[in-house]
Amino acid sequence: MSRGRLAVADLGMVAYGVALERQRSLAEDRIAGRLADDLLLLVEHPPVVTLGRGFRDASLPIAPDLLRRRGIDVFEIERGGDVTYHGPGQLVGYPIFDLSQHRQDLHWFLRQIEEALIVALARFGISGRRREGYTGVWTGGADAAGATVDQGASGEGAGERKIASIGIHVRQWVTWRGFALNVTTDLEAFSLIVPCGIPDVVMTSLERELDARTHGRTDAPDDLGQRAREAVVDAFVRTFGFSGAERVELASSVGR
Repeated sequence: MSRGRLAVADLGMVAYGVALERQRSLAEDRIAGRLADDLLLLVEHPPVVTLGRGFRDASLPIAPDLLRRRGIDVFEIERGGDVTYHGPGQLVGYPIFDLSQHRQDLHWFLRQIEEALIVALARFGISGRRREGYTGVWTGGADAAGATVDQGASGEGAGERKIASIGIHVRQWVTWRGFALNVTTDLEAFSLIVPCGIPDVVMTSLERELDARTHGRTDAPDDLGQRAREAVVDAFVRTFGFSGAERVELASSVGR
């Protein structure tokens, strides 16, 4: 069943605190009916560490004050999950969706976001997958046709690597928070935390996975970032059953 068009607002680079307040405002508008359609916000953030409701001290070995001195903000927030890093080169998506118009089931919604990211990665020949007992998307080095890819100089072999993190919040069946897909992210930044509280996790990015397959002959970062945005939007439309996507200017078209 078609659910109308998905509104998409690409805000570019936005400070985390600004995006957080915007999400809360838009969620209030969706709850109150002032925002008529489901909305997907796409952003990048300057370096920031967020602590979810499941945060454990062991997941952040560096004190928040020391991180702030390095220019990395730290926020305690209402989403589920443990600790996450956001930074330049990472595509962050915040779906402001009314689940009463889809399915009132948070587990279903998380699996749908995972599926959309898996579909988006397949466009690049990257085989995304779920990992039992966890939320997010991993890749094991196999391409979409099932061929195993040698990681070469990355040194990670063919083991599972996490490429996208997901954490959501919901009130009155309206969602905010969302996903973070590593596109051209500086993966060294993840060494500052225990990503998602998983001690053995190895983080990867779309750029790294493509480099391993093409021996460094990937798109320029800007081109790869734009292609990733297009792939994610198309995948959300397909996965959630929208009739299409409509790009909107947030200030003039939706929200306050």
